[in-house]
Amino acid sequence: MSSQATANTDIVTWLEQNPQIEVLHTAVCDLNGIMRGKRLPIDQARRIAENGIRMPLSIVGVDVWGEDIIGNPMVYSSGDVDGICSPTGRGALPINWTTRPSAMIPLWLFQDTQTPFLGDPRQALAHVIRRYAEIGLRPVVATELEFYLVDPDAESAQPPISPYTGKRLDSDAILSLDELEDFGEFFRDVYLQCEQQNVPADTAVAENGVGQFEINLLHTDGLKAADDAVLFKRIVKGVARKHKLVATFMAKPYGTRSGNGFHVHFSLNDAAGNNVFDDGTETGSDVMLHAVGGLLAGMAETTLLFAPHFNSYRRLRPDTHAPSAISWGYENRTTAVRIPGGSHKARRIEHRVSGADANPYLVLAGVLGAALVGIEDHIKPPKPFKGRAYSERLPKLPADWASAVNAFEDGEMVPRIFDQTLQSMLLACKRQEIAGFASQVTDLEFSAYLEVV
Repeated sequence: MSSQATANTDIVTWLEQNPQIEVLHTAVCDLNGIMRGKRLPIDQARRIAENGIRMPLSIVGVDVWGEDIIGNPMVYSSGDVDGICSPTGRGALPINWTTRPSAMIPLWLFQDTQTPFLGDPRQALAHVIRRYAEIGLRPVVATELEFYLVDPDAESAQPPISPYTGKRLDSDAILSLDELEDFGEFFRDVYLQCEQQNVPADTAVAENGVGQFEINLLHTDGLKAADDAVLFKRIVKGVARKHKLVATFMAKPYGTRSGNGFHVHFSLNDAAGNNVFDDGTETGSDVMLHAVGGLLAGMAETTLLFAPHFNSYRRLRPDTHAPSAISWGYENRTTAVRIPGGSHKARRIEHRVSGADANPYLVLAGVLGAALVGIEDHIKPPKPFKGRAYSERLPKLPADWASAVNAFEDGEMVPRIFDQTLQSMLLACKRQEIAGFASQVTDLEFSAYLEVV
């Protein structure tokens, strides 16, 4: 029996061993990283495990508001055909923040019983990882996700009230143990739920912003790392609701405070388990340098994956602990691509562009895909940058959402990473969202212009 079949059988076994579960959800991850699916009776678990369920292929291509995309080829021109949603192999995952005992089965989309639907973000990442396997390499990935806890009763982002002191947080307190202790019960439940869902949560720290935290996820293979990040975001938001808080992974919930980043660390192992980025020196191997070259060469056209929303571009500004230039360097946190120090045996690349609002599957597909192109084409990077990498002489990331969309459409590397279906769906999705924001008049505009101009 295959590992996939074994995992699917385990769904039924697990539910039989946990008869307290009353609610079963099944879900796929859409282009925006939002889980969408169905609630089903528990007695349908065996059918789902063995045969999957049918949902429209277009379900992964709706906009951030859940609306169908006008012009989406998966909707009107094809008759909005169904695909087969099969379990990913993760099993049934317990959920402890709901009012009734619940579980979720993560799914991914196939066109038929054997053919992956490459418009599905998880399938897109799996496709990139299969290409690495064809040349005898396996990506090893770790992620760092930042988020804010905010007051659920406020109409705009406001720091939370400490459950310990009863006072609202009012200062940036980087690496504050007091803030971690103030929200100790919240973190206890996050770690417990991560353990139950096999999400390898490691260190938690208080970050730069008031009420901002970061939890690192330990390294694992590339597809599981993306699964872990998607599930982690859902865990944090669900546990926050249980504790009468709101957790947000918005790239920039406060205009004048630090944004939420999603940093990706990765290396590549060969068939023997050797890190091919390690050549015994501080410089790193030619394979690593070519991977860096690919990341830089494709960075402008893949920025949309790392900054997919209107709010994302508030984060990518100079001197904001986020990059604004296409650059790399050794031990330089102002660059977009950083080579961390430490033992050469752990030589790796850190990609620092993405915001925490991005879809982890698309982020890793974009990062690993561009690195693979760099390796295949032996792309040499420029000299590593030293000092403050917000220099005007460095090439810049797209400055706004529309520019990033156009770069994603026109780029030469994107078609080498993604199937045309996903590229077309994402472009249509983002252009519809841009139009949605453009049609709204903000409170700031109204107050600034109503009687003045």
